Parts: sequence; structure tokens; C-alpha cells
Amino acid sequence: MKVADLSTDELKELIGKTIEEKFRELIDPDFGLELREDFVQALEVSIASKERVAFDDVKKKLGLN
Repeated sequence: MKVADLSTDELKELIGKTIEEKFRELIDPDFGLELREDFVQALEVSIASKERVAFDDVKKKLGLN
């Protein structure tokens, strides 16, 4: 499809989506990348787990006190 074939609204939408995508790439360099399947599975297991760690304990472990 050529730009000349687009309506004004279609062109505005295309430009808007392009700008949004570029901003996301600048803000989040990982935008658009896919997660490995093993990571997705580990994340699902973690989310399903009832075990939780207190935020203060995480801060202490990372030395962020």
C-alpha cells in the first residue's frame, strides 16, 4: 500500500503509531522483545505460589536500606 492511497485519518493513525513505537523504544530498549519460554514458565510458577517476601526483606537483601 502506498501513502498516497491512505485517507487523512489512516495517515494520521499511521504517524501516531510510529511516533508511539519510537517513544517506547527510547524509553524501554527491551520493548518488542519476546521472553524466553523457560522464563515465562518460572514467572507463572512464581505468581501461582503463595510464598511472598516482605518488601523490607528484599531491600535488606539488595542493600537498599
